[in-house]
Amino acid sequence: MIMDLKPQRRLRVVKSTTPQPERKPAPSPETNPAGVRISKLMAERGLCSRREADGYIEQGLVFVNGERVTELGTRALPDAEITLAGAAKLSQSKRVTILIHKPIGYVSGQAEDGHQPAVSLISERSHWSGDQGQRFYPAHLRGLAPAGRLDIDSTGLLVLTQDGRVARQLIGDDSEVEKEYLVRVEGRLAENGLALLNHGLSLDGHVLRPARVEWLNDDQLRFVLKEGRKRQIRRMCELVGLRVLGLKRVRIGRLRLGDLPVGQWRYLGGGEGF
Repeated sequence: MIMDLKPQRRLRVVKSTTPQPERKPAPSPETNPAGVRISKLMAERGLCSRREADGYIEQGLVFVNGERVTELGTRALPDAEITLAGAAKLSQSKRVTILIHKPIGYVSGQAEDGHQPAVSLISERSHWSGDQGQRFYPAHLRGLAPAGRLDIDSTGLLVLTQDGRVARQLIGDDSEVEKEYLVRVEGRLAENGLALLNHGLSLDGHVLRPARVEWLNDDQLRFVLKEGRKRQIRRMCELVGLRVLGLKRVRIGRLRLGDLPVGQWRYLGGGEGF
């Protein structure tokens, strides 16, 4: 047997010193920094609140450009088509919104300092007889929350809702819904005070949005605002030398308090809106 004793040639691999471009994975909707959270887009479009959107996404009831989305935090381009499944729309249609004439002595939200919340007034017995629409069920109290505040020493129209779309419309940062108040005052109005009430005052370092304020008679002003900071009207009046003796909210958007008696409530009708 003859063996080949010639040395074997070894191939030498030369590594390129030219830097290669880094390969990055294509951005997905979940990680694409150019996208916007779907829950935020849904809230901005009035489909629901952000919290409700997260719930629908977890249940697989949200579709983006025809594709079902189930992961929280998923992002999409701002012009993406977003739709809700039928089950989500049905759930929304069963949610109620209630208009109540809040009396003095009740707080808008959670009970505090021994004072009862306005929601404690909602019962079949206090349902206004002039409301011939929906029948009251205890389930309508579940998740019912105020969409805006009305101070304990103020009376008038207060909205309580189970619907995140209504809440965002009324109290979202970009809300344009007007709230109208009748305000009885005493004191001496500062020079240029009425002009300042209309525009030019600040509270807590925040420049207030323009308002419409006018005298109705010698001791009563009419305020129309598009925001609702804590005790805003009372503090505005103090800044121009006036003290509020009584405050009543008579309108929110297109809906007026009307003949609704103090302490009674009615449903928002199907053909009504703010």
